[in-house]
Amino acid sequence: MTAPVRITSFGYGHDVPPAAHLSFDLRHHFRDPHVSPELRYLTARDNEVREAVLRTQGIPALVEAISDAVVAYLHGPGDQAVEVAVGCAGGRHRAAVVAEAIRTALTDEDVVATVVHRDLDKPVINR
Repeated sequence: MTAPVRITSFGYGHDVPPAAHLSFDLRHHFRDPHVSPELRYLTARDNEVREAVLRTQGIPALVEAISDAVVAYLHGPGDQAVEVAVGCAGGRHRAAVVAEAIRTALTDEDVVATVVHRDLDKPVINR
């Protein structure tokens, strides 16, 4: 499997989703750490946020399913890069943590992936 994999985390509240072969919207199905005042201004760089997202029911299974889907794409006849987009409301919590978790899962499959956090450093979206 030589085709590159690029995973982009983003926030729907900042701009349109990036183009991707596989796109995942985490906004409506997974609890947002933003609702916890102690996590709101932290990001996926903070251990508390990573732990909160990765403990969310359904997230580990989703990460595994996305990793499996990427590997399936890589086994296809094409040789172009596989683009994955993972979005949440602001791109600072759920999407960024899940993007990194996908990269880790792919590493376990001997797949090298890069991660770009498009909106991780943008301001918190007040809702």
